[in-house]
Amino acid sequence: MDGRRETPFTRQAKEVLRRIPRGRVATYGQIAALAGRERAARGIAWILHSSSEAARLPWHRVIGGGGRISLPRGRGREEQERRLLAEGVVVGRGGRVDMKRFGWEPSEGAAARSRAAREFLRELTERRLRPSKGGRPGT
Repeated sequence: MDGRRETPFTRQAKEVLRRIPRGRVATYGQIAALAGRERAARGIAWILHSSSEAARLPWHRVIGGGGRISLPRGRGREEQERRLLAEGVVVGRGGRVDMKRFGWEPSEGAAARSRAAREFLRELTERRLRPSKGGRPGT
């Protein structure tokens, strides 16, 4: 997509996508929140589908909210698994990725631009600090 015709959300989403480091994954919803629209996970999927190759976006580093690869077998899943494995990300049965181990957690400064991003980071921090039934935070 021509950058002059992109929406501000699309430009912001692409900027966030480019920041996902090698060996880490993020969810569609996480990227949407960091780009300023917490309910636009499907929009992120559309951006990746329509422009990941031309814009050189790391599409393979984005997975579903349940910590699983969303693409079906025969429609890109094997390629995504291959790319993630090449970066050191362990992909388990059913395309599952351990988000505690491989999830990307951007810094506060990178996300301070939008209320949605701040809320996302606040919720993420609260989940990690809240003691679980086992007594350890975030487990």
